[in-house]
Amino acid sequence: MNKKDIEALYEYDKWADLKMFEAASLLTKEQYLKNLISSFGGIQGTFVHIMSANIIWLSRWTGKEQLPLQAADFPVLEILKKRWDIYQLEMANFINSLNEEKIIAQLSYKDFKGKTHEQPLYLLMQHKVNHSTYHRGQLTVLLKQSGAGVVGTDFITYIREKEMHV
Repeated sequence: MNKKDIEALYEYDKWADLKMFEAASLLTKEQYLKNLISSFGGIQGTFVHIMSANIIWLSRWTGKEQLPLQAADFPVLEILKKRWDIYQLEMANFINSLNEEKIIAQLSYKDFKGKTHEQPLYLLMQHKVNHSTYHRGQLTVLLKQSGAGVVGTDFITYIREKEMHV
């Protein structure tokens, strides 16, 4: 992967997250908070898990310590969206700071159990987007069950939509 690939992947990730926020904005507060007995409870918990993982991975790459976010701190979607906007600025700044050498460099970090791992940055960046994609799939099901409708966030959908606006 090179910087151009990473920029494209993260533009897709941003687009897909925005689709999720757009669909969830149609829900009531009760629907947003409802425990749907999913991996992270419901819509709120799944959204917060995605955001928390995003922030934690970015903190590992930048050397800034970050604890996991707590769902209780985001009682309404609008608060989470504001935190997501901050994350997007931080991620854009990080991506802008990258060069090919940093992208392929080994990055050492500790997981939550204190175990040290080391992989090339580009693989960790791919993992972060893949992780988000996985949980957006869960979120799509929860949104549909809550009446928000189906949200299409496939990569090819993004590519096709982008081509239409060129």
